[in-house]
Amino acid sequence: MTALQLNAELYRAMGYIAEDEGLMLKAVKYIKKLAAKKADPTLMTKEELLAKIEKAEDDYRQGKTYAMLPGESYSDFRKRIGR
Repeated sequence: MTALQLNAELYRAMGYIAEDEGLMLKAVKYIKKLAAKKADPTLMTKEELLAKIEKAEDDYRQGKTYAMLPGESYSDFRKRIGR
């Protein structure tokens, strides 16, 4: 099933219980529980972002930089620098 089909199926199922507040509340709680399990690992606080920027600036000032070689692919570059 595609994401679009799953989305349609979810809305169809919700339509059956839309009049029952108790069932809708249970559905919302469960969906929120599922969504919490799929937290985005790239999200960070403002303080974490500023700390990363400060560290990058310090590394740059100390000459700890990397450059891609001529003709080098991005994936090869990442492998070479260990990321």
